[in-house]
Amino acid sequence: MEEHYKLHRVRELADNDEDFIQALIQTFLEEVPEDAAILEQAAKDKNYLQTYQSAHKMKPTIDLFELGVLEDLIEVQDWGKYEQRSKDITEKLDIVMTAIRNTVDEIKEDFNL
Repeated sequence: MEEHYKLHRVRELADNDEDFIQALIQTFLEEVPEDAAILEQAAKDKNYLQTYQSAHKMKPTIDLFELGVLEDLIEVQDWGKYEQRSKDITEKLDIVMTAIRNTVDEIKEDFNL
């Protein structure tokens, strides 16, 4: 439990209200994989604006659940924001995507979802 993510900030935000914690977890599972798929495709297509927007949208949630890849996500975001055409962002994107997949799988297992 909580190998790929941490809930202490979620619990703090929710003031240990289990229903609210469950709602935050459900929101994570509904939104983050979808946003990550958009981010991955945008980066692949070199759609800089969409890459920036998707990464920027995901930052607060990635930070709240402490996936440990916030700095990597910021690099992906900045790649899109500043249209860093000469920079290869593939490795950073892979790190972020792996962390998200691992977290989604772990949360589903931890909460029997």
